[in-house]
Amino acid sequence: MYRINNFNPGPAALPLEVLNQAQDTFIAYRNGMSIMEMSHRSKDVEQLFVETQQILLELLGLNSKYQVLFMSGGASMQFAMVPMNLLSPKRNGSYILSGSFSEKAYKEAQTIGNATIAASSQSQNWSTLPAMRDLSVDPEAAYIHITTNNTIEGSQFRDFPSVNSVPLIGDMTSDLLSRQLEFNKFSMFYASAQKNLGPAGATVVVIHEDLLKACVNTIPTILNYKTYAQNNSLYNTPPVHSIYMMKLVLEWVNRQGGIAEIEKMNIQKANLLYDVIDRSGGYYKGIIEKPFRSMMNITWRMNDEKLEKLFVQESELHGFDGLAGHRSVGGLRASAYNAVPYQACKDLAEFMLDFQRRYG
Repeated sequence: MYRINNFNPGPAALPLEVLNQAQDTFIAYRNGMSIMEMSHRSKDVEQLFVETQQILLELLGLNSKYQVLFMSGGASMQFAMVPMNLLSPKRNGSYILSGSFSEKAYKEAQTIGNATIAASSQSQNWSTLPAMRDLSVDPEAAYIHITTNNTIEGSQFRDFPSVNSVPLIGDMTSDLLSRQLEFNKFSMFYASAQKNLGPAGATVVVIHEDLLKACVNTIPTILNYKTYAQNNSLYNTPPVHSIYMMKLVLEWVNRQGGIAEIEKMNIQKANLLYDVIDRSGGYYKGIIEKPFRSMMNITWRMNDEKLEKLFVQESELHGFDGLAGHRSVGGLRASAYNAVPYQACKDLAEFMLDFQRRYG
């Protein structure tokens, strides 16, 4: 079977092992029925949800004070749900702006209540990250929100703010499960599945019981985190098949040795590509300052946009896909998520060297 080297930013690569496993159960999961045909009220689906939640919490090293909620709508829906559930006329949401998606989250919060900027690197065109020491956080804020990895720009936080009693909320869409973190520093974090968790369609919210209690009761039922917690994410019909695929991916992560081993491989993969960029003599130019570079989304530019387009065209002929930068910023980007094999990054590094030899 021919498989291309998939560097798309999301929906992104899935482990081949998982795809084969899902194929085997596509028609008959249990009792002669596909998982896509099963009622979400069935015992099999209820058990699937419980097992998936347990595996995720174990991988993250979190205790039973955290709940895993499954929903749809992606991170974009969470941009609205977070302030809807937690803001009040007397309490604002505080946002760390480090890229396009964090800015979208902030703007969405402004439509719902009071939102303030704790720190921002917008004036540096997102090429760096705000210093945690420069934070300006109201101690009475409802929460402080941070985007841990910026998919479009290619930056990633290594340090996180000490916010004392203010709940810390993280958008971890593009780096959840990719590296070890002190997840218990967060009162809540969320992620769309289509990067490291599984296929598009499902969204994960991990929330501490104390923050869950702080959610308001004056919003629509379907938008309240308490609804999902009280009904084991089965209040309405959820994306069952996407959550089944997520379970397979989580089991695959366990088989790799857990997050610690995944992180080691991700560092090796990212270093392959950053080494080519840094040793190119300026032919390839990294967009993000070195201390803030992402392991997940490697971004770079070339001197000529026409050359960048030629790079993308030739890369596709050589079996690569998804290397064009986001349409809002241009340039080039390789998204080396967990399921992207080391060999794919090695092949891309060799292609980049060859391209420079031929056109440099």
